[in-house]
This record gives sequence, C-alpha cells and structure tokens, in this order.
Amino acid sequence: MTMSESTQATVRNDKPVIVIKLGGSMIERLTEEFYESFHGLLKHYHCLIVHGGGPAITALLGRMDIEGEFHEGLRKTTKETLEVVEMVLGGKVNAQITSALARQNILPVGLKGCDASLLTASYVNQEDLGFVGQVEEVKTDLLYNCMQAGYLPVVAPLGKTDNGQTVNINADLAAAAIAKAMQAEKLLFVTDVPGIISEDEVIKETSPEEIESLISGGCIYGGMIPKVQSAMAALSEHLQEVMIVSGEDALIQGDRMKGTKIRATVKERAE
Repeated sequence: MTMSESTQATVRNDKPVIVIKLGGSMIERLTEEFYESFHGLLKHYHCLIVHGGGPAITALLGRMDIEGEFHEGLRKTTKETLEVVEMVLGGKVNAQITSALARQNILPVGLKGCDASLLTASYVNQEDLGFVGQVEEVKTDLLYNCMQAGYLPVVAPLGKTDNGQTVNINADLAAAAIAKAMQAEKLLFVTDVPGIISEDEVIKETSPEEIESLISGGCIYGGMIPKVQSAMAALSEHLQEVMIVSGEDALIQGDRMKGTKIRATVKERAE
C-alpha cells in the first residue's frame, strides 16, 4: 500500500466523507447557526465544502461595466471575465466562508481547484462558452491529507487544463465530481429551500424515477431542475445518498439532517 493509499484508508476508516455544495446565492444568507452546526457534522464525518459565487461575480462584472453572457445556463467566460471569476471565487467568496468557519473554531483551509492541479479539466465548448471546463480528474491526495491533518477543505470551482489554462467550472458539477472521486457517503446541495416540495410538503426521501415524474409534472421547475439532475448524476455504488437542504437552518439537528434525500432506490413510504 502506497503512502497516499494509506492516507485515504486512514481517513475513510476514521469517518465517512461528506461533500457540501454551497450555492452562490445562499452564501450571504448563511447564518452563524449554520456554520456552528459543522461542529455536529464533524463528529460524524470528514467534511469538504465546494462553493459557487455567481451573484458576486455578476455584481463585480457590473461594477466594471463588463457584460455577462450565459449559454445554456452556463456563464460564458472570456479572458476578461475569467479574471473576475478568479478574483471572486478564489478570493472574496472563499475567504468569506473560511472566515465564518474559523469564527466557530473550526480549521478551514481555502483551496482553488486550479491549485496543485486539484481539478484537471477539459473545455466544455470553447467556441460557445470560452474558458468553461468540466472535471476530468480530481487529485484526491491533497484533500485526504488536509482531512487527516484535521482541516476542512473549502474548494473554489476552478480547474486547470492539460496545457495549464485556468477554467471556470460549474460548482454543482465540481461538487459531484469531487464527491464521486472521494467516495463520499453523502453529497449535500445547500439551497434557499428546505428540500424538494410537493403539495406544500417537503419530500423526505425520493428516487431518480420519482424525480423525473415530478419534473415532467411541473412540481420541480426552474433552478431546482439542474440541481436535482446534478444530484442524480452523482449517485453511484459508493455515493448512495444526495440531499437537498436549506442553508437558512442548522445543517444538523440532533443527529439528523433535515431536507430531501435522493437515493438510487427509495423505501416505500408509510400510508
């Protein structure tokens, strides 16, 4: 067993890994109670955060009189836009999250996915989207070493291509790729809603088949669609459960997390 394999085994045998994706629209609204709840999570899991930053990027582009463009839901990233994306994701937003965790006496370490080739990426569609990437490989050793040393990695979704070009990566897709590579037990998408809602009730547990039905029936719509699609795509032999949870409450209450669990198969609900 190599040293890296030994580190991975030590971390996973100690506690399962959980990946938490913080949406950019939620970051300004996260409470001290939310960050405080990481103490409860860290009793049960090794935690890793992946964050977005769309609204902050849009705001800075506006102040700089740079027009933002989107293509099929992804931000078109020109060379000029990429400089802003790097400043916001790798600077302002990452520092904001790590500072909030540090105030809770948690040990966060801020990382950019382009650091040490943490996220190796390829272009999604360079002609239409410019410097937008998709994850090809995750260098898990760096993340496992941080966890073994007692740190909580906070990752900005930037990657490097094979020729060293930094690219912007959709945070949902980056979180899903990292969760899969880390063989995480859970992946949490932190949103501005308490979960998937049907008939004014939060669905506590569901499956990909049921979600497709809810989408076609119009119960799931708008920005929730790509979120649940990323959640479903992340499910694997190792990652059996993805959750949609609210960022306006504590992540864990008692020993339980509140929200909607998406599992490859769902237990029959009691009538």
